Amino acid sequence: MALLLAHDVEPPRPCSYLPERQASLENLVLRDVSPEEYEHLLVRGWRRFGPVYFRPACADCQECVSLRVPVEGFRPNRSQRRARAACAHLRVEVGVPKADEERLALYQAWHAEREASREWEPSPLTVREYSLQFSFPHPSAREVAWYDDGAEGGPRLVALGICDETPRAWSAVYFFYDPDYARLSPGTANVVFQVELAKARGIPHVYLGFRVQACASLRYKGGFRPHELLQGRPALDAEPSWVPASSEEPEPAGP
Repeated sequence: MALLLAHDVEPPRPCSYLPERQASLENLVLRDVSPEEYEHLLVRGWRRFGPVYFRPACADCQECVSLRVPVEGFRPNRSQRRARAACAHLRVEVGVPKADEERLALYQAWHAEREASREWEPSPLTVREYSLQFSFPHPSAREVAWYDDGAEGGPRLVALGICDETPRAWSAVYFFYDPDYARLSPGTANVVFQVELAKARGIPHVYLGFRVQACASLRYKGGFRPHELLQGRPALDAEPSWVPASSEEPEPAGP
């Protein structure tokens, strides 16, 4: 049974996604969380990094909207099919997350490219810090590792998806890749693969986290259709309301 260690709401700070806005997160620090208990949080809009479960608590903004894809109805569009085909030669391993120098180097190469192309703030990590964020022990934790076996000196780890699995939910938490493989659109291929994986495992929904229409780094999630959006921020003891997104919404550009 989950044990609550801490609960807080951050004071307002500049938003990472919409710089002109103020942002705040509600945080729960929990231990001994079962997959079923985690799923209860996930369907109510909570996300997880390590032992911390969080969701937006911004007083004047509702732009972060939780998005999930019903796997039975998902139909990849042309560009998503093309990305999946472009990555079909890569070998994929699904297992328990690991922390090592290879994964850290991949993260650092990807983040450095984002710092240059999107003016992200630097994010130096040690293996210890990586393990706390991405491979903290949890019964739901998974990683989707993409390898290029034909690369010089291979096999070569070229992309990594950090995920969570519960009985009825697959959550895509974080994804990073070797910038040399950007032309293959590995981020798009990774989402399509995870929907395929969830369907094969009998999991009805893939959760893609928060969609923010005005943020290019998060807007692309709306391109995976059909999808559902969570209404509001339901309390832990309230029934969540997920509604289908309007088919009339313009399809966002890719990341």
